[in-house]
Amino acid sequence: MRERPAQGEKMAKKLVLCDCLGSQSLNAEDISKASGLECTRIHTGLCMHQTDALATELQSGDAIVACAQESALFTEIADEIGVDAPAIVDLRDRAGWSEDGDKSTAKMAALAAEAALPAPLTPAVDVTSEGVCLILGAPDVAFAAADQLKDHLSVTVLLSEATEDLPLTRGFDVIVARLKSATGALGGFSVRLDALQQVQPGGRGALQLSEPRDGASSDCDLILDLRGDIPLFPAPEKREGYLRADPGSPNAVSGVVLAASHLVGTFEKPLYVGLAEHLCAHSRAEKEACRNCLDICPTGAITSAGEHVAIDPMVCAGCGACAALCPSGAITAQDPPVSFLMQRVQTLAGTFAKAGGTDPVLLVHDTGHGDEMIRLAARFGRGLPAHVIPMALEKVSGFGHAEALGALASGFAAVRVLLSPTTEREALERETELTNALSDQPRMALLDVADPDAMSDALYELAPVHNPVSPVLPMGDRRQITRLAAKALHPGSDETLPLPETAPYGAVLVNQDSCTLCLSCVSLCPSGALTDNEDMPQLKFQEAACLQCGLCANICPEDAIELVPQFNLDDSALSEVVKNEEEPAACIECGALFGVKSTIERIVAQLEGKHHMFANSDAAKMIRMCDNCRVQAQYHSTNNPFAGGERPRVRTTDDYYSERKDH
Repeated sequence: MRERPAQGEKMAKKLVLCDCLGSQSLNAEDISKASGLECTRIHTGLCMHQTDALATELQSGDAIVACAQESALFTEIADEIGVDAPAIVDLRDRAGWSEDGDKSTAKMAALAAEAALPAPLTPAVDVTSEGVCLILGAPDVAFAAADQLKDHLSVTVLLSEATEDLPLTRGFDVIVARLKSATGALGGFSVRLDALQQVQPGGRGALQLSEPRDGASSDCDLILDLRGDIPLFPAPEKREGYLRADPGSPNAVSGVVLAASHLVGTFEKPLYVGLAEHLCAHSRAEKEACRNCLDICPTGAITSAGEHVAIDPMVCAGCGACAALCPSGAITAQDPPVSFLMQRVQTLAGTFAKAGGTDPVLLVHDTGHGDEMIRLAARFGRGLPAHVIPMALEKVSGFGHAEALGALASGFAAVRVLLSPTTEREALERETELTNALSDQPRMALLDVADPDAMSDALYELAPVHNPVSPVLPMGDRRQITRLAAKALHPGSDETLPLPETAPYGAVLVNQDSCTLCLSCVSLCPSGALTDNEDMPQLKFQEAACLQCGLCANICPEDAIELVPQFNLDDSALSEVVKNEEEPAACIECGALFGVKSTIERIVAQLEGKHHMFANSDAAKMIRMCDNCRVQAQYHSTNNPFAGGERPRVRTTDDYYSERKDH
């Protein structure tokens, strides 16, 4: 779980400035003019000798304080005077302290304008933990941890083997069992056990265990794993409520014991992504197609649920990679939504340009490792160049090609994504390759450095990149943003860009010699890219709608379909084109069009006179009839399959009288 800042608040009106003992250069007039915010006079020590001045500025409300280091102090001052905590923007570490400090006004204005945007609320649910804790591990370390937690949690120690020295204390429970499986997350773990033995507290002497039994199950709120073995879950550090430590490290064990003692109460769990099942291209008719989200999810929160996938929101850790790779938009990020992310990007680029800045570079980083790297580089090193604008996200894994292209189309000359040691790289590497293919230049790159000075050096050494694009306003879903951005990056072009094999854009090639126009592909296409014509045998295709999921190729009985990853910049991609068509077959009785003429002729050639059901010419003629005429012909045929036996005569009263007379 994580704490989130207040959201949905009205836009702040005033920027409280401080030059931090004169260590940075601030131009209040230019910042105000570009950002649209009222700027206060420039203070020198708001966190020290000018706290009274800060209180006065906060008293009027709607304030943004331009320093993040002392945000806790600013919040405390706001509490003391009875006003809301101020918004924070870190102009000092992210812009002011660098080799280009006196040239950073445009970036400061951009960061201030972004901080003033009202953030949308992220959907969330409450998760309740009552403190039921299961501890796994060897007796010595597990019993010691249980003894520390017994006054805070309801503790059960699970041993894999029985021991002669079971503790006599009843402050926690001890069981011996073989752990078969564990599922769930904080507040909702479930475990299955075999060979379960429980303590029998009665009698004298050492405690005894019950007879083992299989098939036991139990629920708990958190699991403390001190086995030093293979973790119970994939990406264990992302499974909330699952705490794991090396039993040989006392400090590590103490750390997770302390963390476990605090996991009691009600917590807010953000719903990081949303799922529109009807858009999912995972499967149709038991034929699997897209698996992007299933293969990329580090926690196993996504599972197959038939024709679509299912997402367990309690297990989801919010990396966002699934949303970045989803070709159809069935999975969408909600923390933040793509619309707000694009609003941030456009605000940064637009304000920077308004303040006179040119060719900015967007530096995307996370709020943990990335923030710290930038702070250290600013305080002890070269900081960030004046044209490099940082943008913080909770996780950078969900920053995909649509977001990067949207940034380029908004005015950024290049995009760099700063990786952290825990960042999932696979999705970002794929999205970087796709972004560069769509922009036709290496505009996006991953910055994989762990040293703040190395980060600064890499950014200062970045060759200047000019962006001649006239900025546009990327709007809509991720596919729409991609198309708008790609068109902006290639003004007036109608070329077709080749893309990597994993791209979610492309064409479908149909082998007309093999295709029988059975239209299986049409009935199963999840995006409607493949359609038919009700009036004649036609297979039509709209390239802009194709997800390249592969379902059509998988389902085609003739192997007549081939996928070609590409991006057609021409507007013809928005229109349907005929991929295959044939002359329709006309019913020999009524003349109605009812099928493909070549297919009907092939069936006639295979069956007429060769199959017992079509041995005579009258029966063979039925193959060339539409459904209605075929039924009529069968009904009036000699061997009518719809005819029943002769109906018995209806019995009357006279029949009964006659039978009585005869007897």
